[in-house]
Amino acid sequence: MRYAWMLAHALEYSIRILCCVLKVSLSGYYAWKRRKPSGQQMRRELLSNSIVEFHAASKGAYGYRKIHEDIVESFKNSCCLETVRRIMKDKGLRSTRGRKFVITTDSNHTIPVTENILDRNFEADAPNQKWVADITYIPTHQGWMYLATVMDLYARRIVGWATSKHIDTTLISEAQLHKATKERQPGEGLVHHSDRGSQYASKAYRKTLNLFKMKYSMSRKGNCWDNAPMERFFSSLKSEWLRDKIFPTHEAATSAIFQYIETFYNPKRRHAALGYQSPIQYENNMKRQQTLAAYFLGSSVHYG
Repeated sequence: MRYAWMLAHALEYSIRILCCVLKVSLSGYYAWKRRKPSGQQMRRELLSNSIVEFHAASKGAYGYRKIHEDIVESFKNSCCLETVRRIMKDKGLRSTRGRKFVITTDSNHTIPVTENILDRNFEADAPNQKWVADITYIPTHQGWMYLATVMDLYARRIVGWATSKHIDTTLISEAQLHKATKERQPGEGLVHHSDRGSQYASKAYRKTLNLFKMKYSMSRKGNCWDNAPMERFFSSLKSEWLRDKIFPTHEAATSAIFQYIETFYNPKRRHAALGYQSPIQYENNMKRQQTLAAYFLGSSVHYG
């Protein structure tokens, strides 16, 4: 440990002086430098470098638990969770923290609203049972840009999103919701939950919901926790990816959001609630398990 500390500070102090202060021999130090690293040291170095790479790939979003899952999955080998935690602490690597919820939509209107039938039951047994939707804002030098998203609660997957210079029904109805329904083709009875904003209570938006025979659900007035999964997504987007950046144009902001949702969040970002799988991984693995279960159940039936 003394020799390693000396090597780390060799540019700041004379090696001869460090040897005197730490009471080690000069020949011993240089013999240590020439010595080949052991297998354990090489594995530790590989692990340390991998941790730094995975942390950078997540843009600092991941803590030690998710980094540990990346290590295990990539190297197909067991790895001590505590070792990952210690290495990250030694290197000063931390996960980014989420932000407080900010209400964006306007619920001060006279348009009829619906009751909260979701009632904070954020679990779903299959895709397209429960969707949640919301709007947030992104600062640019061209003014505010608004992001509307739809999340499927089954795997916390973003199934539709759109950006616009204006926070209106066109943004959430014609773009965001239409993208989601075209991609997912939901069946009758899907519960669609949002806040009480005028955009979501509008006739145009309800028309789209009725077209797909969805059930309306709205948060209680001023209660962002009724739509907590969607709020957490916006918090993660802003703390993990955008980080107080003011984009030069709306196009640049939209490009950054595309990168986060389509190349990181949906296919790669691990969720503790999903067994540290990403939304797409979780959906694919569950589909695979259900297919295998159906096959074995079918093959167990015999006709005499």
